[in-house]
Amino acid sequence: MTNSNSVSRVALKKITPDVSAAMGSLHGAAVSAAQDAKVEPEILELVRIRASQLNGCAFCLDMHTKDARAQGEAEQRIYALNAWRETPFFSARERAALALTEAVTLVHDGQVPDAVYAEAAEVFDEAQVAALIWTATVINAYNRIAIATRMVPGAYRPAEK
Repeated sequence: MTNSNSVSRVALKKITPDVSAAMGSLHGAAVSAAQDAKVEPEILELVRIRASQLNGCAFCLDMHTKDARAQGEAEQRIYALNAWRETPFFSARERAALALTEAVTLVHDGQVPDAVYAEAAEVFDEAQVAALIWTATVINAYNRIAIATRMVPGAYRPAEK
């Protein structure tokens, strides 16, 4: 699963299956928390796409744009996501989730600002804010795994409904 133009990279699932399984369990727990908190699946995909854009993760961008399309997401919104602040295409909840995602993803720039957190807390309850933080954290971890191991985009297909 490495780019043909690069040095061969470690196959994490094969070499560290227990850690890979734990990561899968963390992902599953984050998805369950979001479902239990009733965070809209469309928002979760926007969070995953936006974090992947910020991190430059081609593999996860391929996966989550396909998943978003399979859920009925509009192409226009996917294309404009990188400039979401400049468009009228996103709701207040989506904007708050995207701002929180950016702050969590770019935490090295100086923490999650109180104003960003407060904006999210205005439109999401505590369980939903927690689920959004977990969703952003998990996709950031997956972005780093995919980038470090040079996972090649293109072959992913969304699950059939």
